Amino acid sequence: MREALFLRQNQARWHQYESEPATNPDELAARFVALTDDLAYAQTFYPASSTTAYLNTLTGNLHQAIYKNKAEARGRFGQFWLRELPLVVSRHQRVLAWTLAFFLLCTALGALSAAYDDTFVRSILGDEYVNKTLENIRKGDPMAVYKGTDETAMFLSITFNNVRVALTAFASGITLGIGTGYALFFNGLMLGAFQYFFYQQHVLAASVLTIWIHGTLEISAIVLAGGAGFVMARGILFPGTLSRTESFRYAAREGGKLAMGLVPIFILAGFLEGFVTRHTEMPVAASVAIISGSAAFILWYFGWYPWRLRRQGATLAPTRPGPARPDPARPGPARPGKP
Repeated sequence: MREALFLRQNQARWHQYESEPATNPDELAARFVALTDDLAYAQTFYPASSTTAYLNTLTGNLHQAIYKNKAEARGRFGQFWLRELPLVVSRHQRVLAWTLAFFLLCTALGALSAAYDDTFVRSILGDEYVNKTLENIRKGDPMAVYKGTDETAMFLSITFNNVRVALTAFASGITLGIGTGYALFFNGLMLGAFQYFFYQQHVLAASVLTIWIHGTLEISAIVLAGGAGFVMARGILFPGTLSRTESFRYAAREGGKLAMGLVPIFILAGFLEGFVTRHTEMPVAASVAIISGSAAFILWYFGWYPWRLRRQGATLAPTRPGPARPDPARPGPARPGKP
């Protein structure tokens, strides 16, 4: 359809929307749907036209009218954990799955490097840690390194460090994912070398039963934080039908929600490392129960539960940004004249 004909068919209705306020919410919603259809058509066939710019502004004004007085739902905190965060995870499960695959590959590279290079573990973990752990192994207590610091001080320092690492991995998504990839690469190498070191010393079982008491939650949360960073990077690199700026804002909000949602997990992991991991004499059944319970929670809350919500059609609108709102600092686009 020629633009002149498109204008002739719809211009009177647009001017009505602009000059006459809607009489009820249903009419307002109907106008918004009609305008978004018109805008989509104009963006497809007349992308550089003043008609498209005018429709974009008019639709943005209507979007603002719909949502500016929207009352905040009760139980906002509970809704975040029960629906909002799991739905963020469900929308980006593919990115999170690729993030996990990348981290596991880096972990395997770390173990392989430690197996073929005797100096690799020391270069990653440091001579002081390796020498101290070797001494503890000779004394018959390979995990004694977790007993040398006050519980509360250890809990606070570890929690702070883990939250810092996670937020850095997320924020590094703004580097197009390069910084996030490096953070995951280094942590994966460290984990692989760390576990292979204990395997070489024939105390792998003891290390797994001790370290993964807190490590199950800690490592899972680091991977998820890296996934949040890649979500933001994806929004920059692949904006789709949105402008790059709108795509970045949307992806940053999504990734930010995921990153902030991990803070309680890091707090719990820090608590376990500070107060529980040090008890290396605890029964094997207790260690297995904590590790299994942590793994089950991660798989349920970040795997099955988001998938179930998504399959049931649960949504939190709007999940994608609406049309661009007019910038008050700039003059609005000229209204199209009559053909």
